[in-house]
Amino acid sequence: MKYDIAIIGAGIVGLATAFQISERRPDLTIGIIDKENGEARHQTGHNSGVIHSGIYYQPGGSKAINCRKGYQMLLNFASENGIRHEICGKAIVATQRSELPKLEEIYQRGLANGLQGLRLLEPAEVQAREPHVNAIRAIWVPQAGIISYREVAAKYLELLLQRNARPIFGSPVHDISLTRQGAIVHTEHAEVHCRLVINCAGLYSDKVARMTMPEIDIQILPFRGEYYELAQEARRLVKNLVYPVPNPSFPFLGVHFTRMVDGSVEAGPNAVLAFKREGYSRWDINMGELLETLAFPGFRAIAKRYWRDGMGEFHRSYSKAAFVRALQRLIPEVKAENLKRGNSGVRAMACDKAGNLIDDFIFLERERVINVCNAPSPAATASLAIGEIVANKALARF
Repeated sequence: MKYDIAIIGAGIVGLATAFQISERRPDLTIGIIDKENGEARHQTGHNSGVIHSGIYYQPGGSKAINCRKGYQMLLNFASENGIRHEICGKAIVATQRSELPKLEEIYQRGLANGLQGLRLLEPAEVQAREPHVNAIRAIWVPQAGIISYREVAAKYLELLLQRNARPIFGSPVHDISLTRQGAIVHTEHAEVHCRLVINCAGLYSDKVARMTMPEIDIQILPFRGEYYELAQEARRLVKNLVYPVPNPSFPFLGVHFTRMVDGSVEAGPNAVLAFKREGYSRWDINMGELLETLAFPGFRAIAKRYWRDGMGEFHRSYSKAAFVRALQRLIPEVKAENLKRGNSGVRAMACDKAGNLIDDFIFLERERVINVCNAPSPAATASLAIGEIVANKALARF
């Protein structure tokens, strides 16, 4: 198989990258390699479906800029291609006075990032928008929305198939050889020859990157987020999106409520270490991958720093009662009988050897290779903006 460009990974970032390249250079042939038998089978397909506004991110930083840019690109794409979505708004809720300084900080970040229509709500105003929510104050974020990222990815692929792009599914990548003319991607079933290889392998992006850049010192740590789903009769408790004020000492947003585009309502997620990189169940274990994680100095540093919060997350994983108590901080009326086990996803978190979680996009380049080694949230919202960055890097070589 011969292509101008081979992209490893048929998640939303890999497909958006292919789409942006094909928009600019429809003459180039693109092979999209994935070990699964279809697109969006991992992080993209297990995404909660939130269209992020960019309110949380450091003003002027890469995540803030690309979220805001990608947000509008995504809405335009969805509207042009008939993908169901809704800009429904989100409430970020403080339930105790100690959270008010952090709430104010988030509000100021939103203003600095150019969000329009942000409002600080008093309890009566929160009740008018979300009657069942417990709040002493909240931020109303009108730009937040919902979409199915699986549908977005499927549409990217559909349009790519009308151009010079072809999927190479069911093809795990075992190695990459760099040649004078380009690269050879060695898969389980074939060799893919190309002039440039782009790594968008998500949960395995570090392993694929080391095939051509063995010196990199970051590692992907897999964190599983588990959701419950509200029973149909309890969906009335949530109108749109309800989030807590994030715990500043823990690098996750905390359990929240998300109305989905199909009308269902998810509650969660927690954040626990997955015992395999694609471990969607508490019982999924890959001893080799688990030992690799536990042996990594960066993980041990994180475990030492966050062990108390981590134990709480694990407790919620195995105790429905503990999960319910966390949800009741936001909506006291939620009861255990209102909840049934829902979906789960695994987030790829890049970490260095010192234990720093790298909360930004990472692009590592070498001649004939571009590695997207970290694409944390809001990567789905920002997929077209990230794809544009990678496409520009790629096309500079042609």
